[in-house]
Amino acid sequence: MYGSHTGRRRGAVRGGTVRARGGAARGGAVVGALLSLLALSGCFGSSSSDREEEAIAAAKPAQRPRNVMPYWVNPDGSAARQVAAYRRKGKDEEARLIQRIAEQPVAEWLGVDDPEGQARGFTQAAAAEERDALLVFYNIPHRDCGQYSKGGAADGDAYRAWLDKAVRGIGDRATTVILEPDALPHAVDGCTPKRFLEERYDLLTGAVDKLKGLPRTKVYLDAGNPHWIKDPRRMAEPLRRAGLRKADGFALNIANYQTTGDNKVYGKKLSALVGGKPFVIDTSRNGKGPVPGKEDPEAWCNPKGRALGETPTVRTGDPAVAAYLWIKRPGESDGTCKGGPQAGRWWPRYALDLARNAT
Repeated sequence: MYGSHTGRRRGAVRGGTVRARGGAARGGAVVGALLSLLALSGCFGSSSSDREEEAIAAAKPAQRPRNVMPYWVNPDGSAARQVAAYRRKGKDEEARLIQRIAEQPVAEWLGVDDPEGQARGFTQAAAAEERDALLVFYNIPHRDCGQYSKGGAADGDAYRAWLDKAVRGIGDRATTVILEPDALPHAVDGCTPKRFLEERYDLLTGAVDKLKGLPRTKVYLDAGNPHWIKDPRRMAEPLRRAGLRKADGFALNIANYQTTGDNKVYGKKLSALVGGKPFVIDTSRNGKGPVPGKEDPEAWCNPKGRALGETPTVRTGDPAVAAYLWIKRPGESDGTCKGGPQAGRWWPRYALDLARNAT
């Protein structure tokens, strides 16, 4: 999602592979549903040797305490598989570093194909562990203004059909959805042509309505970051037009590197303009803040020297901040810049740097 997006944030993320950990019949049913998702992951292929499966099983991270972080840790995500791969090769230090990522809950980004199956698989796996699912919907038409993460639904009708499937997949399971990164900031900064704006607001409002029609789903609309739409007054009306009144709040810093402190200041100003709505902050890669200076026009895209930020938690110590989340998946590329692979692809070298630089 972004770094590959507009050049303001991050790289797109596909719905990763998942497998439930919980045991017996319930766990087996979930595993059966989730193994079909393996084919959707482009990171490690759709099949594994017995040795790899054994290594993955040994490296599976535990769930974090629910009162600190209620979201599900994917035991079979890209980071967990990388840990297993390093351990098989005897690269214990690399495995230790990537374990810092593998042991945290990260958002699962729904892909274009089979959103119902993906949403059902992720939410069932989370429910089997008595945790909530954290999903990102990222399929808005005219996505990313044709940049690194271009794509999305072909038109409004296609998006509505995709949305309906994703909503069915969530059902009555506890889920938080981060809705359409970049969609609103791109509407504000002029990147998205004006002729598409009315449809975009209609699609976002419709998505909020349908998601909030589910019994246990929270929704946060993306509102950019402090160094993108610098004046929060410019974001207030777009958020309202996109259905913020029914949503649970808004999200900041998705796939970007702005500091948590700067996001808090910005978020509180914006919150005061939209009825006191709380917000979440993506802290996945902001441990050292953004790249200093303005020499690099793509400083948002796979910048060097960055670090993991605060670990995900709902104990932020600030009533205005609902959670620190890892929405952008650390270790996934922002796009084909600075030697990176396609946006959203797992990049072990970058993941190692993020973990190594973290305090």
